[in-house]
Amino acid sequence: MDQDRPFLGITLMLCFCIIAPMGDAVAKILSNAVPIGMTLFVRFSVQALVLIPIIAFTGRNWRMTPPILTLVALRTVLHIIGIGAMFLALRYLPLADAVAIAFVMPFLMLLLGKYVLGEEVGMRRFLACIVGFIGTLMVIQPSFAEVGPPALLPLVVAVVFALFMLVTRQIAKQTDPIALQAVSGVMASVVILPTLALGAVFDLPEMQLVVPEAKYAWLLLVIGLMGTVAHLMMTWSLRYAPSATLAPMQYLEIPIATLIGWVIFSDLPNGLAAIGIGVTIAAGLYIVLRERAMSRMAPQVP
Repeated sequence: MDQDRPFLGITLMLCFCIIAPMGDAVAKILSNAVPIGMTLFVRFSVQALVLIPIIAFTGRNWRMTPPILTLVALRTVLHIIGIGAMFLALRYLPLADAVAIAFVMPFLMLLLGKYVLGEEVGMRRFLACIVGFIGTLMVIQPSFAEVGPPALLPLVVAVVFALFMLVTRQIAKQTDPIALQAVSGVMASVVILPTLALGAVFDLPEMQLVVPEAKYAWLLLVIGLMGTVAHLMMTWSLRYAPSATLAPMQYLEIPIATLIGWVIFSDLPNGLAAIGIGVTIAAGLYIVLRERAMSRMAPQVP
């Protein structure tokens, strides 16, 4: 088992918090130039092509039982929907707003943990969920006034990825993370490719298999590599540092996304959205710190 190395774990998580919004920025650039289905196909195909050789060279166990494969298939479908919704949201919303709204996911996870898994959720954490959701609504409001219903797409992302994480919890201890992502990449590619064929038959604009312009072709490769590397950074960070140490760092993704959005797209949240982002971050950090305090107070099992 890997020995805890907190500095390395924190460094890897910081890499994730930088790479993930950079990947979202690339997706935003591509959103008006390449069909969403094509972007998704390349994203997951690259994931499979990068990780399968790693499994082959390291001798990792990729075999899964039928029940686990069923859950992996469900997880893969959720992953496709979640990323697709985020890519579509980025077509309409500033990068920081889309990322901040999607960060309602930790609050949804807490509520799903209570009502689906029967986990204990105290009143303070429940109130923090309400405050965090209010912060999210403050971000949504100006975006909704400007672009309408597409401003709700990051909420779809949050709900889908909350379910994605619940499924992941059920299989995480029984699968190797790299093998899991490789199998998911293959599954997603197999699902998306015939969907693109149907898109061509029924003339669905967002589900077309196209040959992109040269200036976009390399960006498609970049988005696949960034998505794969970002996930590996997060996975490896958890090998070297406890999740309680790393969880607060994930909220760095919001200010980093704000900076990237400003540099690349000249987008900055307006006053109400900026306050909402601050409220969302504060509520999320409160929940994380509360969870850490509760875990320390819990009696240790000998």
